[in-house]
Amino acid sequence: MRSLISPRLLLREWEEKDADFILDMYSRQEVFRFLGSNPQAVRDHDGALAKLARWRDRQDERHAVWAIQDRRSGRLLGTALLVRLMASGDPMEPADETEIGWHLHPDAWGNGYATEAANAVLAYAARMGLPTVLAVSYPENTASQAVCRRLGMRHLGQTDRYYNLTCELFTT
Repeated sequence: MRSLISPRLLLREWEEKDADFILDMYSRQEVFRFLGSNPQAVRDHDGALAKLARWRDRQDERHAVWAIQDRRSGRLLGTALLVRLMASGDPMEPADETEIGWHLHPDAWGNGYATEAANAVLAYAARMGLPTVLAVSYPENTASQAVCRRLGMRHLGQTDRYYNLTCELFTT
C-alpha cells in the first residue's frame, strides 16, 4: 500500500500497534453510528484487530484503507478509505463501483482533516485510473455531506443500492 502525504497529514497503512486507537475511536457511538447497515462498537482489543483484518481484506492494487496521522505530532486522527462499494442484497457483495470515505476521532473534528485527507485520496484515485468515485452517507450525517460538497462532489439524491440502506449518494 502506498502512503499519501498532504500538507498536514500522512495517510499510511494501519498497523497492529494502532489497535488501541482503533478501539478508542470505534467504540464511540458518535463515530460508529453512521458506519454500515448494522453499526456496532468495537468492544475490545481483539475487535480492533478484527476490524483491521477486515480493512486489509478490502484492499487490492487500487483500493486501500489508511490511517490518518498528523505529520507534525504523529498523533492518529482517523481513517480514510477508497474501497469497492458493497451492493445491497443478502448477502451483500462488492459492487463494481468505488467509494471514498472518512472516519475521524471526535478530538479531530472541525479542523478540516476529513477534507484534506479525502482530497489526497481523490488524487490517488485519479492516479490509479478510477474515473468516478462515489460517497454514501446516512441522510442525517450532514457533516459528511458537507465534506462531499467541499470536495466538489455532486449530490445525486438518495439510493438504496448500497449497504442495504437508504443513503445520500455523491459522485466526483
